[in-house]
Amino acid sequence: MFYHLLKYVLLGPLLRLAFRPRIEGLDHVPSSGAAIVAGNHLSFSDHFLMPAVLKRRITFLAKAEYFTGPGLKGRLTAAFFRSAGQIPVDRSGKEAGQAAIREGLGVLDRGELLGVYPEGTRSHDGRLYKGKVGVAVMALKAGVPVVPCAMIGTFEAQPPGKTVPRVRPVTIRFGEPLDFSRYAGMEHEKAVLRAVTDEIMSAILSLSGQEYVDRYAADVKAEEAERERAARARRSRRTPRG
Repeated sequence: MFYHLLKYVLLGPLLRLAFRPRIEGLDHVPSSGAAIVAGNHLSFSDHFLMPAVLKRRITFLAKAEYFTGPGLKGRLTAAFFRSAGQIPVDRSGKEAGQAAIREGLGVLDRGELLGVYPEGTRSHDGRLYKGKVGVAVMALKAGVPVVPCAMIGTFEAQPPGKTVPRVRPVTIRFGEPLDFSRYAGMEHEKAVLRAVTDEIMSAILSLSGQEYVDRYAADVKAEEAERERAARARRSRRTPRG
């Protein structure tokens, strides 16, 4: 019930007013039955903008940190994300991917829409990064279509580190559903999973027009963070002590 209160009364109207989203291809999202909506991930606002424009409820797999914050603020944040249709997933450890897949398949088994960001994390520079194969595993195991989605303009509205988004129009573009039934029963073959994932990312790229990077975003982020730490250490050593 609170999901619909957020969408139609509290948050949805505010988001529509602030971002004035232009919606394209909404008819590509199935009106009933299980399906995956796979999108690029440019901004924290993406979690709320897409549900605000869809006619159906959609459930996202969200990082567990959103649900485990300390104190009253943490409890309120967790309650908000659960009410907004988010499922916590622990992304640490080797079992993290399997846990996310199990949660996602549970949503699809109920005949619902599942929202997935195949990149696994927000883009830190506005580019589109290599997709992880979990989306392909779920699509093949559940036998459901995948609707590619591109968020356009949300990076500029709320880039990393910016808490309050800028008021500016954005575009949310949905592509034609992708049918992977030709790969039924092949969800354990690595080459098939890679091919399916790459096809999904190619469809997202065609919709978004982003620059593509054939590497995982998390790896690039980690390398850039390490370079920044090394640079700070060098500057610290050069600074005379007085």
